[in-house]
Parts: sequence; C-alpha cells; structure tokens
Amino acid sequence: EVLPKADKNNNEEDWRTMLIGMLRAVGLFEIHAPTSSTLKIKSNSILDLYFELFLNEAEYLLHRGLTKKYRKIESNSKALKGSIQFSQHIQQNLIHKERFYVRHTTYDVSHTLHQILFKTINLIRQINTNSSLNSKAATLQIWFPEMLDINVTEATFQKLTLNRKTEPYRKALEIARLLLLNFHPDVSRGNHHVLALMFDMNLLWERFIYMSLKKELRRINSAWHVTPQAMKHFWKPVNGYRSAIRPDIVITKSKTDYIVVDTKWKNLGNLKPSDDDLKQMFVYHKYFHARKVALVYPG
Repeated sequence: EVLPKADKNNNEEDWRTMLIGMLRAVGLFEIHAPTSSTLKIKSNSILDLYFELFLNEAEYLLHRGLTKKYRKIESNSKALKGSIQFSQHIQQNLIHKERFYVRHTTYDVSHTLHQILFKTINLIRQINTNSSLNSKAATLQIWFPEMLDINVTEATFQKLTLNRKTEPYRKALEIARLLLLNFHPDVSRGNHHVLALMFDMNLLWERFIYMSLKKELRRINSAWHVTPQAMKHFWKPVNGYRSAIRPDIVITKSKTDYIVVDTKWKNLGNLKPSDDDLKQMFVYHKYFHARKVALVYPG
C-alpha cells in the first residue's frame, strides 16, 4: 500500500483516513447494501475496505434474490424439448434409444453476471488476510450458486448491458472489475500473488474539490453553478484542429460572473506557485473575464 503524501506528515493512519474520506466524497463507496454505515473504516488497508464493500453488495443481491436470464443449452435429455441436434444425437444415443440430444432454452441464474461475482468471491477467499472478513466470505462462497469458472477480461465487462432488473448489480460489478482485472498471479514463482490498486491523485483531488464545492455552494446559495472541465476553444489554424483550454472547475452565478479554480496535487510548502501555474491562471483570468481565479493545493 503506497499512501499519497502531499506534505511532511508521514502518519500512515492519517493518510489512509484522508484517502478513504476523499474516495467516499467522490462517490466511489456509494453502495446498495443496508449495512454501508457499518463499514470498518479502520481496516488494515484500503483493499480490505473494497473486499468488505463487495461482500456487502453480493450479500445484498443474494438476499433480494438473484436475477434469472434465458440462455441456450445443449443436453442429452430423457424428454424431447427444443430442437434435436441430429449429429450429436446419433453419435451419443445409438444404444440409448430413450434419450434425445437437444438444444433448448432454460431460465436460471447461471449467466455472466453471476459468474463474475462468483469468481470475485473465490478470489477474495484466496487472497484475503483480514480475519474479520473470512467468515462472511466463506458463508457467501457456500450460499452463492456454483458457477462456471470463466476467463474474465476487459472485453467481458464491456459486453455487459444492465437493464431495470440488473441495475442493482452495478456497484458489485464495478468492484469486481477493479479486483479481477488488477489481479496478477505470479505464474513464474507460484508463491506470491499481486493485486495492485493505484489511484491517480491528480484526478481524485480535482474530483474531491469539485464535489465539495458543489455540495457546499448548493447549501449556501443555489444560484451558484459548479462545472468540471469546462472546455473552451481559443485558437484555430487555417488547417488542422483547434486548440482548447480546459480549467478544472468553473463556478458561475450568471453568464458574466466567473470564478475559475485549478487544482494541483503537490506540496507547495513555503514556496510560491510555479511560473507555469501562474501563467495558466493568468490565461484563465483573461479568457473567461473571471472575477477571481484560484490555485487549490492540499495542505
């Protein structure tokens, strides 16, 4: 666990709490499970928190009832249903005249969504080191229906489409995607497995400031509007593409009243802002005719 540090405070517990607070503020920890308020903030690591989030979501889905889907299957059945697959029927049932090799439709819980969730439960059982989560993971593994072990890639998640019935699966799938796609078994040594979760602190800091300003300004005065990444074109050559400026946050009260905010995840200390940062704010001030511009650093 490499915790972010933008000042001289090296207290890991403080930085872990701050990071979890920022992740909560930007909405990464909004879940459907009714026990979300009991999440153990003082887990051993951020990873434990993700494990607990996923297990709570999977438990919630299991209690509300797993969604069923139609799927095509082939089987050697004693009843004639669906369509006979003649080549396989002749090959397998030359002696067993009472059987039919058929392709038919079934309606059950064995589909990709649950295969992904079951694979994630097994992964957590394999790599979890937090004793307080062991019993919950083991119980889920027992009660969750047995699924085929599928190969999960980025393409698997891109093909998923959620509808009104499967929308509650979204958060569990997001965490499953994070865990499954970042898990790298050590195939050369066989002793160690690695699961790396890295956060882009520049983006997280920007999003955190945006969400905080939006929430606070809405409480103070609903006339203020906060917009992230407000792009404006400022130059176009005779041939080619236009150039654009894109401040992190623009706060407006009317069409002529602008405040431009730019977030920087760096330790300023007692130093002044860099010349590049100051020139950037000068451009925003001129181009937007802003009443104020601000550089926002942590600390």
